[in-house]
Amino acid sequence: MLEYKFDTQLLIEGHNLSEDAINEYITNNIEGDCLLAVGDDELIKIHFHTNTPWNVLEYCASLGEIYDIVVENMERQANGLQG
Repeated sequence: MLEYKFDTQLLIEGHNLSEDAINEYITNNIEGDCLLAVGDDELIKIHFHTNTPWNVLEYCASLGEIYDIVVENMERQANGLQG
């Protein structure tokens, strides 16, 4: 069984976005692993494994417009099912 079930990916479009600030907030406030927060001050790509993807979406939506949202169930994928 996986420790963190959901692979959560999305884009944030906004102004004055900070990779470092986003990385720090998610690391300190949302349990998970494999965090990537990369981009520039107008567009950030997020990739994060967590059991609470809704918390990631809520936080990211507070920063700007979110889109290209993908939440995949890695436990189902590990069992050969569609995630």
